[in-house]
Amino acid sequence: MILPILSGLIVSVDAFFIGLSLGLQERCKFIHLVTINAFLFGLCMLGFFIAESIYELIPFDADLVVGFAFIALGSWYIINHFVSQRLKKQADKQESRTIVFAGLIMSVEAMLITMGITFVFLPESTILIPATVALAHFGYSVISFYLVRTKYMKQLPDAASHVISGLGLIVYGLLALFVDFGM
Repeated sequence: MILPILSGLIVSVDAFFIGLSLGLQERCKFIHLVTINAFLFGLCMLGFFIAESIYELIPFDADLVVGFAFIALGSWYIINHFVSQRLKKQADKQESRTIVFAGLIMSVEAMLITMGITFVFLPESTILIPATVALAHFGYSVISFYLVRTKYMKQLPDAASHVISGLGLIVYGLLALFVDFGM
C-alpha cells in the first residue's frame, strides 16, 4: 500500500515547477491556485473511478500507454511553452490565458497520473491514490508559488520551470516503460 502513495508523491513533484511558473506571473493570485487544485482533485477522483474500466479495454500492457502518454505530455509541455513565448504578442492577455491553460494542463496531467498509478497497482489500488496525487499537487504548488514570490527566487527564468516540469513527466514515462520491459 505504501508504493502507490509513494508514487503519487514522486510523480506530483512537477506541480512544484508549475507553482513556480504560476508564481512568476504577476496576475496569478493564490485563489487561482486553490481553484485549479479543486478542479484537479475532481479530475483525480474521476480518473481513479474510470481507470479500471479503461484498463479492461486496453488489449496490451497499460504500462506502455502510461509511459508513452507521459513522455508525450512532458514533451508537449516543453514545446508548447517555447512556441507560445515566440508567438506572444500581447503580454497581459497571454498571461491570463496562460494561468487557465497551466491549470488545465496540471489538472489533466494529475488525472493521467492517477490513472497511471491505478493501472500499475490494480487490483490493490485504493482511494488513497487520487487523494495523495491531489494533495501532493496542492502542497507542492503552494510551496513553490510562495517561494517564487520571494526576492531570491524571482531570478529563476520562466522557461526553466517549464522545462524541468516537462522533463519530470518524461522521466516518469520512461520509468513506466523501463519497469514494463524489466530493465
